[in-house]
Amino acid sequence: MVEVLVTGGAGFIGSNFVRHALASRPDWRVTTLDKLTYAGRRENLHDVMDNPRHEFVHGDIADAGVSHPLVERSTFVVHFAAETHVDRSILAAGDFIRTDVEGTFVLLEAARRAGNLQRFVQISTDEVYGSVPTGASRETDELKPRNPYAASKAGADRLAYSYWATYGLPVIVTRASNNYGPYQFPEKVIPLFVTNAIDDIPVPLYGDGRNVRDWLHVDDHCRAIDLLIDKATDGEVYNIGGGNDVMNVDLTHRILKELGKPTSLIEPVADRPGHDRRYCLDTTKLRGLGWAPQVPFEDGLRQTVDWYRRNDWWWRPIKENDPAFKAYYKAQYDTRG
Repeated sequence: MVEVLVTGGAGFIGSNFVRHALASRPDWRVTTLDKLTYAGRRENLHDVMDNPRHEFVHGDIADAGVSHPLVERSTFVVHFAAETHVDRSILAAGDFIRTDVEGTFVLLEAARRAGNLQRFVQISTDEVYGSVPTGASRETDELKPRNPYAASKAGADRLAYSYWATYGLPVIVTRASNNYGPYQFPEKVIPLFVTNAIDDIPVPLYGDGRNVRDWLHVDDHCRAIDLLIDKATDGEVYNIGGGNDVMNVDLTHRILKELGKPTSLIEPVADRPGHDRRYCLDTTKLRGLGWAPQVPFEDGLRQTVDWYRRNDWWWRPIKENDPAFKAYYKAQYDTRG
């Protein structure tokens, strides 16, 4: 069996990758390492917890006593674990530095000392490029992160690269555009707007709503990572984008239309500080390896909306019973209305 460590595997993208890996790679044994902070949930892995090729470990990537033995026994490390929400990074940047940068350092040190790893996949983000007024970001473009989250990911991104350049660690870096799909924590725009609208709660749209994001279905992201584990070149960066550039206001209208809800639910709120206007990725490099997105945005969004509609057992406990989520929502939006 090939031993694969997935950090942050109880989060949104991580749990989808664990599920994908177990289904598509019968020779893999997958270990999920997750701290189970607010967005990492056992419920995200409910259907694979009993799989004999899957082990769940509750622990912090920054705890060397936990993470080092797991890295040492692994053939591949796919490193998703991170604090990821821009709005939360603006409220409390320290958590992002500790997990995204220091946690990555601990894993890289473990991999360097073990000396037997065949691939370390550092999951980064298109936000490290900063706002892109025109054109599309290429892997060689300058990094210009404009919020604490993006800066923490840029730091981890370049730290991972340095372990390839300095120590020869077999590192690759992926930078993906905005993901969507099932099991995404309802602080992010699509699940937040869908679940609010289901309950006829206003959807808080930042600024003029004309900020543009490129949407990538999480399944297409997982397929890209799977391919890169086999075909990537050590030390290289690979953009992963869906090619679906959509303004936030248009996305909001699509969600409301899908749910049969009125546009009167749209509540304009004060814009996020330093809100990047546009992201866009050039994915020529990855496509040259044989990857292309398979989920059309219209189909993927419809399926995603339907998933949240059918799985309120998953999100209602968060939004209705979690005091921390309620406190965050109040702090984030009450002063912006």
